[in-house]
Amino acid sequence: MAERHDSYVDIAQLRIGLFIHLDTGWMDHPFSLSSFKIRSQDQIDTLRSLGLKRIRYCPDKSDPHVLQELAAALAVAAAASAAPALAEAHAPTPRTPDPLQQRRQLLSQQRASLQRCERQFGEATRLFKQVYKTAHSQPGSAKEQAGLLVDGFLQDITGEQETAIRLLSEKAGDESSLHALNVTVVSLLLGKIAGLSTNDMRELGIGALLHDIGKLDLPDRLRWQDEQSSPSERQIYQQHVSHGVELGKKMGLSPAAILVIAQHHEMADGSGYPLHLGNEKISNASRIVSLVNRYDNLCNPANPAQALTPHEALSMLFVQMKTRFDKAILALFIRMMGVYPPGSSVQLSDGRYAIVASVNSARPLKPKVVVYDPQIAKEDALLLDLESTPELGIKNSLKPIQLPRAVHDYLSPRKRLCYFFERARDLVEEVGE
Repeated sequence: MAERHDSYVDIAQLRIGLFIHLDTGWMDHPFSLSSFKIRSQDQIDTLRSLGLKRIRYCPDKSDPHVLQELAAALAVAAAASAAPALAEAHAPTPRTPDPLQQRRQLLSQQRASLQRCERQFGEATRLFKQVYKTAHSQPGSAKEQAGLLVDGFLQDITGEQETAIRLLSEKAGDESSLHALNVTVVSLLLGKIAGLSTNDMRELGIGALLHDIGKLDLPDRLRWQDEQSSPSERQIYQQHVSHGVELGKKMGLSPAAILVIAQHHEMADGSGYPLHLGNEKISNASRIVSLVNRYDNLCNPANPAQALTPHEALSMLFVQMKTRFDKAILALFIRMMGVYPPGSSVQLSDGRYAIVASVNSARPLKPKVVVYDPQIAKEDALLLDLESTPELGIKNSLKPIQLPRAVHDYLSPRKRLCYFFERARDLVEEVGE
């Protein structure tokens, strides 16, 4: 294999004819490919809007005359930067940053991080809707779009970096896509902790994303099941599993992904459907999706009045439903989500009220929270990292209705939980006290 020769160029020095590589997440840029030759000034303007300081490029694939221009420009820049060096050596020592300025900077970074997550979630929602829209008419295209979406998730989730589960605002998604994306994101994070291979992770992601695709063949009013459903309605509802398997085959999905669709309602104790399989006959990926699917349905039911808090949902899974799920997977899930998952309304050990905003899946016992403080506008509230404040912890979980009115209005507990992911390192770098 030939040795790769890559270099880096400052964002201001981009030129038409450079062959570049974008070393960012798939959904962090609007281009169809992450490696390409720059063809227009519009592409350069878009690249400069991404907030990158420099970009990797390949000299071997770039136009020779552009490389000569770039070399000359770099030489001029080097000469210009050498002149102020002597003056800089005698420059006065910079002043200590102003605390108010530091807070503004942290708040700006925090908002940018949340906006980035919500933008990525919005793009994922768009692609997911396209998959569902074309599943029957263009099954091959739908399969390709589903694969691209999952590959984008995997590009950011897999690797050595720690990942945080992030709570987004309710405006980030709509009901039709929120459940599928919640199940996909949380299943992939759980699959990573469970040690699944890259290939198994991809099949898990596609199966999770499409686990309910059979509902496309159900009447609209029967796509959700609740306590008011009649036996005949429940029977029709359960047929979404077989409809999903058939549609998955039409799309050309792998056997592993189809198995997730077929088994996402099976339970370890044999109480699930449609085949009442025991745990040993359920695939690892299906065990993960079955658990995460149940958790999200407890938190985000068809009737919001029946919603459990994330803390209540975890407690119910562990205390009342633990025989229905694989013991090892359930233990990993609880460890990953923490005792107080994102979206939990809590009271801290010092009596203050807060809402859990993110949980580092590697260190879940000390989440990051937004704290009620009437002296600070709620849009200016900084995340408090409980990991950096060992003297402070969470005393108990509360239902949103238990919060005082002023606290409830300030913290704005979500009626429907919307989860995404973010590199925990980014959160640590941008949030401080």
